[in-house]
Amino acid sequence: MHVRKQNLFNTILAVIKFIFFWLTVLLHVPFIFLIPCGKYSIKYMRFFMWCFAKITGVKLKVDGNISTNRPLLCVCNHISVFEFATMPVAFGASFFGKKDIANYPLVGWIAKKFGVIFIDRRPSHALEALNAVQKEMTTVSYPMFLFPEGTTTNGAYVKEFKSTLFNIVENSNITIQPLVMYYRMRDGSKISDEDMANHFAYFDNAKIDFGPKCKIERSAFGQIFHIMMLGGFLVEIKVLPIIDTKNLDRKEIANKLHSIISEEYIKNK
Repeated sequence: MHVRKQNLFNTILAVIKFIFFWLTVLLHVPFIFLIPCGKYSIKYMRFFMWCFAKITGVKLKVDGNISTNRPLLCVCNHISVFEFATMPVAFGASFFGKKDIANYPLVGWIAKKFGVIFIDRRPSHALEALNAVQKEMTTVSYPMFLFPEGTTTNGAYVKEFKSTLFNIVENSNITIQPLVMYYRMRDGSKISDEDMANHFAYFDNAKIDFGPKCKIERSAFGQIFHIMMLGGFLVEIKVLPIIDTKNLDRKEIANKLHSIISEEYIKNK
């Protein structure tokens, strides 16, 4: 299936959807403010992100079930901003995020409400941050997602994982489960690397190590609007077996996960 051509009708329809998207966000803000942090805010995030996915035209297909063990760290590849909607909808999950996001106006506040655990990557705060995150992980009853590439990609490959992000699982009782995520056309057909880079992925050309670069780099909201013009797409998620990390250090954990996820992704993308 080919990418839908952009024309005046699709543009007008996308504008209507984009306006409706922001109206929906504004309508949700009072409820987000009132709901207490914890399992109820996570459930609300699932509904909130479901609304977002519906408006944008993003469909979801999941193959397999995640572990019932807690605490649970789900590790997945990362292509675009849409993972922050599809993972909560699919699994009732939250995320790890950079510490500076906590200070973003509105976004940081909503992220805290939605259970995001912020990681302070400054070397001078490494031990303090590690202890805080490990302590917080023991209190959550929902899965936490980590995208260890540290950035989005063009979808042609899986970028090397940042081993420092796995400090939290060394010598811990955290269960780790890998997942592989693919972008497809809405009918389930595969997307070429060129179309992925130019239309569906959200990335910085300067950070790409392999494959095609995008002709037009867009902002996050520019990418959302572009997907609305295209009519959406399908996010397909395959859940893989949990891995044994006993006696492995952070680098070995990162390499093992990257090998599993990358091989599975390249085989089926």
